[in-house]
Amino acid sequence: MTDAPTDPAAPVRLPRALIDRIAPPFVRFLHIEAAGGAVLLVATLVALLLSNSPWAAGFSGLWETRLELRLGDLEFGRSLKGWINDGLMTLFFFLVALELKREAVLGEMRHPRMAALSVAAALGGMVAPAALYLALQWAQPGQHGWGIVMATDTAFVIACLALLGKRIAHSLRVFMLFLAIVDDIGAIVVVAVGYSHHMDWRMLALAGLCIGVLRVLAAAGLRSIPIYVIVGCATWLAIDASGLHATVTGVILGLMTPARRWVSDRRLYAILGQVIAHPAGQQGSGNTSDRRTLQVAEIAARESLSPVERLEMALHPWVSFCIMPVFALANAGLALSWTSVAQPVAAAVFLGFAVGKPAGILLFSALALRSGLALRPADLSWGQITGGSFLAGIGFTMALFIANLALVGPLMDSAKIGIFLASLFSAAMGLALLVWMPRTPPPTRGKR
Repeated sequence: MTDAPTDPAAPVRLPRALIDRIAPPFVRFLHIEAAGGAVLLVATLVALLLSNSPWAAGFSGLWETRLELRLGDLEFGRSLKGWINDGLMTLFFFLVALELKREAVLGEMRHPRMAALSVAAALGGMVAPAALYLALQWAQPGQHGWGIVMATDTAFVIACLALLGKRIAHSLRVFMLFLAIVDDIGAIVVVAVGYSHHMDWRMLALAGLCIGVLRVLAAAGLRSIPIYVIVGCATWLAIDASGLHATVTGVILGLMTPARRWVSDRRLYAILGQVIAHPAGQQGSGNTSDRRTLQVAEIAARESLSPVERLEMALHPWVSFCIMPVFALANAGLALSWTSVAQPVAAAVFLGFAVGKPAGILLFSALALRSGLALRPADLSWGQITGGSFLAGIGFTMALFIANLALVGPLMDSAKIGIFLASLFSAAMGLALLVWMPRTPPPTRGKR
């Protein structure tokens, strides 16, 4: 008995097992990017509830558990929360860098003037809120937290846009996604420059050597992911020991990942055309020409997608549904009190996100269009850009990340309150504006 279909006209397909009947709905769920925002929200609520419950002390103490890694004379020790923020978040930034490179090389943002609008908006959304925060906190204890208000939470923004369905133009989704990605890259640059420790130049040189090895391996055509993982881990350890924030590694490695595929469509179809079925009744798996052809076809099918695309598809579910919720559980918890709300830091964070973000995005977008550096898509109205600029004030994930680096104690708790309130206000304001603003019919050409 063979696996060949009895009907020659039957469609060619793979055998089906029980898991194949269960998996498709779950896979479709994973592919809905907005679902990551929903899971992140649930994790945040759980963290807040536990932090204000009788189990608050045990919950807080769990994340302070000390874990150490020793390599000879080198010691890498930090709390469980520290490993999450410095280690797991490296994968988050790696994914962000992959998304940025894919959009810039393969996506709609490969056109420079289209990409320039999102880049200009992202710059305005970083500069204006940071300037407003500093104006409110100059020479105050919370002055060092200026980086908190610079980032946008991609998952929550995409989740809000998903709620609006066809009410908004597709170009707004692309504009906001690229803005949020550039924002996150900018935030990690801020972390590297503003929140890193004293530099150890020997370790920094070692990190540079590891990056050079990665470039040589890529130029030589090596495609073994485990080897890249090993060298990437060595790079992370060297950057961590150098004094730079370890998550910078994720951005560097993500931007270095090739965005061009190795096997073209023409070559893939030529290889697949050589694949023939094994003769009926043949058993075993010897080194036959049929088996070698199938092995080549397997490699060709895998390499018909670029490394950027393959890694992004593999990592995205893990980052959205594992890493980000764990980060929220470890960082979003705080004891709610009026004292924290009344702190000036909370007001500065709130105004930075709620006022500085949209003002900076609109101002820099207008300047980019007026100067001719950028081009606005035909179906992207100023009303929708305004609504999107308020959604960009949802800075949850990266804001919490930077708050943990910049502030301590009551100041950090106050900043978290400001982050929560600003995110709620920005989401409500952005959604209301986008629902109220009518979607204009797409004109025939792009506009400034």
